[in-house]
Amino acid sequence: MTYRAEPAVSEEMEGLTDAALVAASRRGDQQAFAQLVRRHRDRHARFAARMLGDQDEAEDVLQSVFMRAWRHLGHCEDPERFGAWLHRIVVNECRTFASRRGQREMKLVRDEASLDGLSAEDVTRDPALRSLIDQALAALPTDLREAFLLKHVEELEYEEMAELTGAGVSALKMRVKRAIERLRERLEGVTDA
Repeated sequence: MTYRAEPAVSEEMEGLTDAALVAASRRGDQQAFAQLVRRHRDRHARFAARMLGDQDEAEDVLQSVFMRAWRHLGHCEDPERFGAWLHRIVVNECRTFASRRGQREMKLVRDEASLDGLSAEDVTRDPALRSLIDQALAALPTDLREAFLLKHVEELEYEEMAELTGAGVSALKMRVKRAIERLRERLEGVTDA
């Protein structure tokens, strides 16, 4: 089962909850799993592309993510929180992929066009400023970058972020605060110019 295979999905299946789709998928229903993929793919593709810095690498990671999710659906203890379970797989696969390619730190996308159809609303249309912002984001430690992206790019509430990452709300608030402080330090004076 690959996530790119998208058999036709009935309107009835579109209205099912994640938990119902997980249950059907566990019984071998590939259409149910394809619906889960459709539901969660864009958010995770955007996140993976921003964490890895390359859309093609993000696609490779997502292929692995959805294969792993299909094989290990029985390990999803709370099917109502399938999205959070899947996010943990995405984060782990991004980290594994980055370490395998020999980089200590993951980078962010420098070419916004490579995220065509995946990116959230542009922070800025000025390529020079965008490049400086991307460099500043790339310099952040992975945990700070992840928290910042979830809060300010994916626009999640802290409670949602906690569900996705497994970190506490107070820890996530501190990570976002530290990320903002470090970004402000690196970009100080740039936006005034």
